[in-house]
Amino acid sequence: MNNKQTPSQTIGPYFAFGLTPEGYGKAGIATNILVNDNTQGERIRIHGQVVDGNDEPVKDALLEIWQADNSGRYRHPDDKPELDSGFAGFGRRGTDENGMYSFVTTQPGRVRGRTAELQAPHINMIVFMRGILVHAYTRIYFSDEQEFNDSDNVLTGVDASRRHTLIAQRDDTRQLTRYSFDIRLQGDDETVFFDI
Repeated sequence: MNNKQTPSQTIGPYFAFGLTPEGYGKAGIATNILVNDNTQGERIRIHGQVVDGNDEPVKDALLEIWQADNSGRYRHPDDKPELDSGFAGFGRRGTDENGMYSFVTTQPGRVRGRTAELQAPHINMIVFMRGILVHAYTRIYFSDEQEFNDSDNVLTGVDASRRHTLIAQRDDTRQLTRYSFDIRLQGDDETVFFDI
C-alpha cells in the first residue's frame, strides 16, 4: 500500500459551495464551533486573517482544524473510551470578504508525539485555496504555554527566527479567552508550513 499523498488539484468552481455551504443557505458537515454546553475544559476563540504575499486579504480560503480535547485525546477510535462526547474535534471555516476567520473550541491538552514525548498544546490546521496545488499544513501553538512550547520537538525543530509565526497571541476578554493567529501565505513573516 502506498502511503504517500496523491497529487492535488487546484481548487475549482464548486469549492465554496461544496465545502462552505453556509454562505449559500445550506447546512455543512462541519462548523467553526467545536464545543457545546457539555464540552469539558476552557472555551477559547481563535481568530485571525489570511493574507497573501502582498498583505492582501484572501477572501475565499478554507481553513480546517483538528485537535485533541482538553484531556489530550483526539476523536479517534483508539481514544473513544475516554473521549469528551461534547467535543467535535474537527472544524471548518471559510474566510470572509476581509480574509477573517474564527473558531470557538476548547483549550487542547498535551498529546504524545511519535516517540511518546508529550507535545505542547496545539491545534493542527490545513489551508485550502485557489491557486495552491498542495494544501498548506500548519500548527497553532499558544503564547501562554511557553514552558511546554520550549520542549516541543516539532516547534523547536523550526528555525528560531520563524517560530513566532506558529504562536497565537492571547487576548483576554470578559466573555472568553481569545487568541489571535494570522496566516501569511508568502513574503515577510510567512507562516511556517509543514510537509506531511
